[in-house]
Amino acid sequence: MDAGKTTLSERMLYVSGAVRSLGGVDMGNAHMDDMEIERERGISVRSNSAQLIWGGAAINIIDTPGHMEFCGEVERSLRALDNAVVVISAVEGVQPQTEAIWKALSALKIPAMFYINKTDAAGADVAHALGHIAERLKAAPLLWPLSLTEKVAERLAENDEGLFEDYLKYGLEAFSPREKFIECLKNQYAARLVFPAAAGSALNKNKDDRSVEELLDLISQTGAAAEGDPEGELAGIVYKIEHSKSLGRIAHMRLYSGSAAVRGAIFNDTKKTEEKITQIKKYEGVKLKDSPALRSGEIGIVCGLSGASVGDIYGRGGAFVRQGYRLAAPLISVCAVPADESRYPELVEATSELFAEDPLLNMTWAKEERELVITVTGLIQMEILENIYKKRFGLDVKLCEPSIIYKETIDRSGYGFEAYTMPKPCWAVMKFLMEPLPRGSGHEFVNKTRAEQILERYISQIRQALPEALRQGPKGFEATDIKFTLVDGESHVMHTHPLDFIVATPMAVMNGLAQIGTILLEPILKFSIDIDEAQSGKIIGEILSMRGSFDTPVIKNGRFLIEGLYPLATSLKFPERFAALTSGRARLHSEFYGYEKCPPEVEAFRPYRGISPLDRAKYILHVRHAL
Repeated sequence: MDAGKTTLSERMLYVSGAVRSLGGVDMGNAHMDDMEIERERGISVRSNSAQLIWGGAAINIIDTPGHMEFCGEVERSLRALDNAVVVISAVEGVQPQTEAIWKALSALKIPAMFYINKTDAAGADVAHALGHIAERLKAAPLLWPLSLTEKVAERLAENDEGLFEDYLKYGLEAFSPREKFIECLKNQYAARLVFPAAAGSALNKNKDDRSVEELLDLISQTGAAAEGDPEGELAGIVYKIEHSKSLGRIAHMRLYSGSAAVRGAIFNDTKKTEEKITQIKKYEGVKLKDSPALRSGEIGIVCGLSGASVGDIYGRGGAFVRQGYRLAAPLISVCAVPADESRYPELVEATSELFAEDPLLNMTWAKEERELVITVTGLIQMEILENIYKKRFGLDVKLCEPSIIYKETIDRSGYGFEAYTMPKPCWAVMKFLMEPLPRGSGHEFVNKTRAEQILERYISQIRQALPEALRQGPKGFEATDIKFTLVDGESHVMHTHPLDFIVATPMAVMNGLAQIGTILLEPILKFSIDIDEAQSGKIIGEILSMRGSFDTPVIKNGRFLIEGLYPLATSLKFPERFAALTSGRARLHSEFYGYEKCPPEVEAFRPYRGISPLDRAKYILHVRHAL
């Protein structure tokens, strides 16, 4: 159940005077849900930005989706944040997806505060919600507006040795005047030692409810701001890409340092290219207004950056920019088929545009088979995509039955070899020792050859070619968790042609994988179920039938709480069955856990897209453009 993030954003904009009319999710006119599909379904699909002024402070809001299938939007927005407001329902308390977001906020050390929402709803219990936060998130919120009680003073004093000594000597006077108290709270909030909170109803059915104003006071008085030098080296992150018919590709950028000006050159440090800014717009409320410059600490949209991608760092001050955190992973693939096959080129172009906006939405176009394959995070995203193709691009597109994205690996060591010496001119000989790595390791490369065997520039080519060589294994899926040690090889002073080692590497890798034999890995989901005890038996039976496992259930107040793991392959449509079995009176949350070895009875194979390096002669002709 939605905790009400967008409703809260709408209320914040309204009470601050940033918008004249109050938008609502249920009414389908929320300012922060500007896509037609968002307003139709009442859910956020993309992150949206706005700005308001409160207490003399400019506050930029990035409202993100709550559903885990769209948590890629959260993942990208995290890199632009100074503070987070975590919205908790006073009825349901901390939901499983909140725990996943909280781990990310903790890992990135982003200061966070809470808003306990829906206090006017049936079953609301603020004390229970606060206790749930302490239990599930290991954070004890301080309710705002704070009065300086001994309990609050002790909480602050125990985090500061000097303050603790003053408190022992002078009691509450150690925090006098109130400005000192607020400064102490602000410093400890920035260090994630305390977590302030406001509680109320964002819908504000009770006119005496000033909780949103209290939250804005809290943000303006205690909110942290990342340190950056307005006069220093430019450093900015692109956290969102959009496309406009009039403006082209639009880069939503957060500057951490320096400034960027219209008609000025700006360096893309990720791609090592330089581009020119044609236009800058900044938010005033929910509207965009032209601006001559974007400065440190601000967010806005920058036009003219045709090569920009989500996650690109601009400027040369990248040390200022917050690191990323992986929250989402595409786990299924689907074929996209237009109703009119003559419109395949338009479909490919539209999908390329969507991929620029959402990097998780990967695309493979097999030209020979006329097959467009897209990776997505779940079934709801498939519905949204079909709608976007129709409404935004005017394309009738059918997404076929989804396929699970398996991976391949090895469970024993072996060797991969290739001697690419014919047809001349070419000379690239290499031998890999291939060893299994722990799950989730990706791949590693170590060179044990001498410089007189293979020149360093060719070693760089091997390192460069490995990721592409691993994109498809013998079973057609990405190969991973493998260590490659180059133990032998040879380049030739006369016959080695530029890029020979890039051609030879996929053949050596595929040779080794085929010789050793690969095993399948399948995506595993972590689930959490909150259900009435009387319904637990049939749900446990469902979990076991899906090859699932779970910890000892917890029974609390007649509710059955179950947490465990099950494979995506068997549980893809479980949410639908779960809703039907429980008549909608239970909660299910699942998120990606990792990849694990498939049991022997599970088999999967996907035809190699393109020409396989195992078809050695044809592959060589293909890469040498001789077919």
